[in-house]
Amino acid sequence: MVGIARFRDFVIALTRMAEEDVPEARWLGEGKALLAELIRRDDWLPESCAAAGPTYRQYLLHCDPLERFSVVSFVWGPGQRTPVHNHTVWGLVGMLRGEEISKEILPGAPMRRGRVDHLRPGEVVAVSPNLSDIHVVENALPDRSSVSIHVYGANIGAVSRSVFDPETGAERRFVSGYSNPALPNLWDRSAEAR
Repeated sequence: MVGIARFRDFVIALTRMAEEDVPEARWLGEGKALLAELIRRDDWLPESCAAAGPTYRQYLLHCDPLERFSVVSFVWGPGQRTPVHNHTVWGLVGMLRGEEISKEILPGAPMRRGRVDHLRPGEVVAVSPNLSDIHVVENALPDRSSVSIHVYGANIGAVSRSVFDPETGAERRFVSGYSNPALPNLWDRSAEAR
């Protein structure tokens, strides 16, 4: 984790924004720029938070103590995808490694596909109930994993959200939780001191 200081600085900048109680538009603007700067270099994410599994993985990297925001790495193995789902809070998605495809899903029965975003390393897109909040995400690469870094306006692993049946539009509530049982220690400065 050569660049863990870069991630620590990112978390500090987000915390300052949370302390200012900035509106969503600033999170989606300034937060997007901060996330783009973080993912510009791929030397800070612990490999334990980039490990693929039999289904896609959602690793908590940091949660603000007051749950005003969270930072999560999503790891997509070849062929892995989410169900059709929503977020209920604003979010930013930044591509760190590989590529992913996000397909906006429009309400209805059956649900219809809207805008398609194809994210490559360094690119950031936003989600929000005020923009477009229902989508399905998949790894765009058939032969290797992809990793994206997400910032949400809440502790996303504890938020009650919904998955949808694409044929009927039927909604089912869920709470995603996280894949990692332990967090990386971004506050340990002992290696830097040595």
